[in-house]
Amino acid sequence: MKNKKILIADDDLNIIASLKYILSEENFDILAMTTPEAVVENLKRETVDLVLIDMNFQQDTTSGSEGLQLVKAIREIDNQLPIIVMTGWATIDIAVDAMRAGAKDFIQKPWNNERIISAIKTQIKLAQIDHKLLRLSQENKMLSANAYPDNKGGIIAESPAMKQLLSNLNDLAKSNMSILLTGDNGTGKSMLASYVHQCSQRAENSFVSVNMGAISESLFESEMFGHVKGAFTDAKENRIGRFEMAEQGTLFLDELANIPFAQQAKLLRVLEENKFEAVGSSKSLQADVRVISATNCDLAEAINEKSFREDLYYRLNTVQFRVPSLKERVEDIKALAVHFLQVFSVKYQLPCPELSEQAVINLQQYQWPGNIRELSHLMERVLFTCKKTTISAQDLMLETTKLNSASLDNPVLTMDEIEQQALLTRLQYHQGNATQTAKSLGLSRSGFYRRMGKYENDQSG
Repeated sequence: MKNKKILIADDDLNIIASLKYILSEENFDILAMTTPEAVVENLKRETVDLVLIDMNFQQDTTSGSEGLQLVKAIREIDNQLPIIVMTGWATIDIAVDAMRAGAKDFIQKPWNNERIISAIKTQIKLAQIDHKLLRLSQENKMLSANAYPDNKGGIIAESPAMKQLLSNLNDLAKSNMSILLTGDNGTGKSMLASYVHQCSQRAENSFVSVNMGAISESLFESEMFGHVKGAFTDAKENRIGRFEMAEQGTLFLDELANIPFAQQAKLLRVLEENKFEAVGSSKSLQADVRVISATNCDLAEAINEKSFREDLYYRLNTVQFRVPSLKERVEDIKALAVHFLQVFSVKYQLPCPELSEQAVINLQQYQWPGNIRELSHLMERVLFTCKKTTISAQDLMLETTKLNSASLDNPVLTMDEIEQQALLTRLQYHQGNATQTAKSLGLSRSGFYRRMGKYENDQSG
């Protein structure tokens, strides 16, 4: 843990030397200034944890007006920074004025060493608590419950595709490499980003998720980097940005391709330099975050169209994984459906029905254009609409056009359409077991997935 940094301001070099000696023994880092002007200029550039200032300087040694003006100037730069003023015994009224202007405590000269050390530690601790409360308050406003599993204990991965993906993510979780997750909407990319965070060495710190598509260009810097009170018309209080919320944790950038092009350079700069400035502040803050991003967009095409920066792409894409669509995870569908039924039955305090064999087959045959999110919504709906202990295929009310879009005896089918329907029919016969289906067709499991994947690509093109 880094030492706390204290800025001392006094025009008496002997006092500065004494304070340096006392506070260095307590493992504080010290900056020393002899004029109010130097204090203001320094605070515009550098971050400190507390300011300890005298109320009188060389221009005016008795009234304390310089010290009072300095307190006000510091408050204009940072309205949260702890300020302790030092004053002689005959100027207590000046110290009271300083407290009204924004100082947190005052020390009488000559000081008691234990008193000054205690006051400094107390004010730094209180500032940390205030900052943590502000951060938690803003984080709580952003939290939203996901219907699907959002922790590593709840991830369902019985399919080969998901098992391989989780194995790869487990291997990379301990590193700080940036990860880019691609794939269709609703495939669980945010769930997997959270999984990586929980498996990482940053798990004790925050996981902050940002939907880049929901941030307007005008608010991008404020949302990502924060702002100080008064930075613009509606900035009525300090705001902590997402980078600071995710300090020493993980920042998840969802819907990555929606970042406005003009703002991409600002994000790139933070990722390259590991520092940023809040809007309205010139002080640089450190950015110790691990970035995971996700998109369903073809970023290579976006780069060609000049809507996404190539240098930002390579900064975020240390390693890239495609999250399989739900129809590629046939072995997971039944387990996911049962999981959602159990979750929603607890949530709504309703009996949990079972799925009939034909219902499972229909679920496994369905194309799932909305992926896991669509399955979750379906199970939530059917929990209310099915009044029986067993859910039938009819209760699901799935679109038949997305179950069997062709029949083998249709004289106008192409060879590819016949093959696709044959694969789906055989998969249904084996109740969604891809291994048994592949074996019955004389195919390897990977060969079966390649053939199924070909039709998926054809449909998405």
